[in-house]
Amino acid sequence: MTDATELREELSTVEDPLNDDDIVSMGLVNDISIEDGTASISLAFNAPYAPTEIDIGNEIREVVESEGLEPDLHARAGEKHGFDEEVLPGVRNVVAVASGKGGVGKTTVAANLAAGLKNKGARVGILDADVHGPNVPRLLPSEDEPGATPDGEIVPPRSEDGVMVMSTDHMMPDDDDQPAVLRGPMVNNVMMKFVEEVQWGRLDYLVVDLPPGTGDASLNLLQTLPIAGVVIVTTPQEMAVADARKGLRLFDDHDASVLGVVENMSAYHCPNCEDTHRVFGDSGAASIGEDYDVPVISELPVHPDFDSEGGGPTVLDEDSDVREDLQEMVDSVADRIGEVNRRTVADHVGIDAGDEVPTAADSD
Repeated sequence: MTDATELREELSTVEDPLNDDDIVSMGLVNDISIEDGTASISLAFNAPYAPTEIDIGNEIREVVESEGLEPDLHARAGEKHGFDEEVLPGVRNVVAVASGKGGVGKTTVAANLAAGLKNKGARVGILDADVHGPNVPRLLPSEDEPGATPDGEIVPPRSEDGVMVMSTDHMMPDDDDQPAVLRGPMVNNVMMKFVEEVQWGRLDYLVVDLPPGTGDASLNLLQTLPIAGVVIVTTPQEMAVADARKGLRLFDDHDASVLGVVENMSAYHCPNCEDTHRVFGDSGAASIGEDYDVPVISELPVHPDFDSEGGGPTVLDEDSDVREDLQEMVDSVADRIGEVNRRTVADHVGIDAGDEVPTAADSD
């Protein structure tokens, strides 16, 4: 019967298609044990429900079964390199959603990303860090208020779709027109409270809807949280693209992995003439991707379903024309997180696997 050493050699035929190397050379196979005809394999995978990691897992199962063994696969990721282990200890991946300016659909992307990952089966929370415009609860509404543990930690309410939501909107009066008047130090205090005093529990993904621009709040969160990656949101207009480039440089300068760019309001598909009209310009996100070597994750159209008064995240609306676009965006972000995490493992074992990918902090 095949032993663990022989099985590891067979697994070296399994490729990571996004990093262009095999899973054994990259150090993605933590451990193999064989007992009573079952091969128990620990993998350094850390992006639950990412399509590529699912495909790699299926290929591993095929290799194991071809050796006459029953596969038993489980994931175990590494340490949070460079960060305090007490910061969000139960969160596997922190995904920031950022924009250079307001009004480009950043919160729409963040809320649909969180809801889409939850719909795939992941454990998901969203931190509404846009303290001056806390609109996440409008897209992910909940009938409950934040709770508290016996130790005084805040327990976020869950949206109707099961996403844990924490927002300054929960702390504001019920007057929709009441502004959040907070100076810089107060903003940072609120953010640190949400990081240090909120009981998120065990999450596969914590989506952070950052404030627009490159202010203190974004910088402090970057320096505090073990960010797995950042999604940059822009629209095609020249001004929005210019500001998105500045935001990208902020993350790049602080060694945060940029997962890619989402271009919102990319085009309008006319239901009458069936033509596509790029009313706000062309190739804005593509130019960023080319200059900074990051992918364009998605091009989302102008569509009335994105109106926040629609009653929930569009990615869950089976009747929406843009649901498929959003599902593809969710899959692409999850795949990029997995790609970066796996490359980080390879970097730590000293393997030069595939093209260079920015490093990310592994999570437990």
